[in-house]
Amino acid sequence: MSPRRTAEGSGSFDGKAYVSTLSTAPGVYRMLAADGAVLYVGKAASLRKRVANYFSGAPKPTRIMSMVSQIAAIEVTATRTEAEALLLENQLIKSLKPRYNVMLRDDKSYPYVLLTGDEWPRLAFHRGPRSMPGRYFGPYPSASSVRETLNVMHKLFRLRSCEDSVFRNRSRPCLQYQIGRCSAPCVNLVDPQEYAQAVHRAGLFLDGRSSELNEELAQAMEQASEALEFERAAALRDLIATIRGLQARQYVDGSIADLDVLACTMQGSQACVMLLAFRDGRNLGTRAFFPRTAGSEDPAEVLAAFVSQYYAEQLPPREIVLDRAIEDVALLQEAFSINAGRRVQIKTSVRSERAGYVELVRRNAALSLAARIDSQSAQQARLEALRELLGMESAPRRIECFDISHTMGEATVASCVVFDGEGPVRSQYRRYNITGVVPGDDYAAMHQALTRRFRRAAAALGTLPDAAGEGVETKAPAPRDAVLPDVLLIDGGAGQVAQARDVMQSLGIPARSAANPEGVLLVGVAKGEARKAGHETLLLPDGRELKPGPDSAGLQLVQQVRDEAHRFAITGHRGRRQKTRSVSRLEDIPGIGPRRRANLLRHFGGLAGLKAAGAEEIAQVEGVNAALARRIYDSLHGTDSAT
Repeated sequence: MSPRRTAEGSGSFDGKAYVSTLSTAPGVYRMLAADGAVLYVGKAASLRKRVANYFSGAPKPTRIMSMVSQIAAIEVTATRTEAEALLLENQLIKSLKPRYNVMLRDDKSYPYVLLTGDEWPRLAFHRGPRSMPGRYFGPYPSASSVRETLNVMHKLFRLRSCEDSVFRNRSRPCLQYQIGRCSAPCVNLVDPQEYAQAVHRAGLFLDGRSSELNEELAQAMEQASEALEFERAAALRDLIATIRGLQARQYVDGSIADLDVLACTMQGSQACVMLLAFRDGRNLGTRAFFPRTAGSEDPAEVLAAFVSQYYAEQLPPREIVLDRAIEDVALLQEAFSINAGRRVQIKTSVRSERAGYVELVRRNAALSLAARIDSQSAQQARLEALRELLGMESAPRRIECFDISHTMGEATVASCVVFDGEGPVRSQYRRYNITGVVPGDDYAAMHQALTRRFRRAAAALGTLPDAAGEGVETKAPAPRDAVLPDVLLIDGGAGQVAQARDVMQSLGIPARSAANPEGVLLVGVAKGEARKAGHETLLLPDGRELKPGPDSAGLQLVQQVRDEAHRFAITGHRGRRQKTRSVSRLEDIPGIGPRRRANLLRHFGGLAGLKAAGAEEIAQVEGVNAALARRIYDSLHGTDSAT
């Protein structure tokens, strides 16, 4: 790559003059607004020709004309090849989130099948960072497709699925062994070599090397038969028959397919891209995506952007079938082939069974988009009902709700969930571990959580009084911290609401009123009689109490947000409580530091396994002598080593 070049505009940007200075090399360009915000990121086979198109006299869509009118500067980065420009474009779109780019929005990591690298490997569902040692197979389009694959794999190869802490502390086989889905390596009921062979065969199956697997199994069956091991030969015969039966049901056009089928449908500026995946001929199911279109109404443009961004993150199959033609097919094929280390084809005109799959995916995309639009309409109706219920001039664009969770004061956690016009915004959820308050004091816990949430917002908005600013982090707040909700829901009665009011006033956060319709409307959600859902009381800042009843659409929205905050708080509390119970008792023992604690928990699979061990067993752990082992045992069992 060559160093980037920048053109800055003062007043109106002279695009034609700037274009004359560009080279014809491939690269990436970034359109910038006057405030420095990135408007658009694009790739180009020739920077000069591509950027010049924006400033020519040819007719352009309204969306493009609006973007061009806001350009104050352009930055370009020349690359060696078009494929390199494509990769850089996707990286920048993901990191910069330009206003006018079509973007793949997906707040969930993709699910994988994980085959761990342990001495006795585990076959399991995995979602999240791929940091655990082992092999990852996928991604799969949905969690259900992963679970279906695991169900088949456990039946075929009988690999363990249990967590390591359970595996290390078993004394007898579990139910999975009894129903023929595990070979019980936990209690040594399977030979290590035989288990390793099953792991190898499972890897072949998941890699799509079924022909090689069948040949290997056939040879093993013949060897078992020649050695007069007829029961083992019969088991291998049944395994081969099962695998071939699975393949026979999943062939596409008479061959084992490795392909994705995609279709895009639009209503106005809303789009749905539907993905149907086949791996090793197995239908893994469908998944719907709803990209942000940035005003585009061209399905081909949306589909092209989706394909480029999706397969920049995921390993592409050998064949990608699209329901319509898109730009830069040759470039995408080249980039995907380099990334995958094998040839990748993109097809837009297919026949026979593949054409049927395209039509199926297109129909499902239309149904998913219609359902989403209906759901959005229902959400908008509930927002409008809430506006009427609370007497607001306009429907709330952002709702936040706080809740507190603890068990008799232990491991107190506060949650903050966010909803907008489309529903929950999970990427902006927050949890706060509450410290320094009297256990069980919900008022103090609520005060601390709200202060931590709105203190940095007040600093960003310039409303923070000097006294309230003591102890505020000096680093610049993130943009999300500076956003204020239109409605702030507090799960609790008058006491919790009073705490919230004090925090908002002390930080200078404006309250919503007739004189200030842009302020924050504070609403308490008190439980109704017998804690029955639908009978909640809404506490307003002016002292009014509303009891809308279970038929109120506005209250139903409040319940949804409140229940989500409750769920999120409980999940965080349980995790913190479990961590405290697993670690803190060891931390209190003199002579136990982080390394010894980790060795102990790893060796025994957790605190339960450690408590079940005797002092002699504990002394076998690396770094633990007999005296320390006795001290650990006495501490965990409440005994006195001197007696």
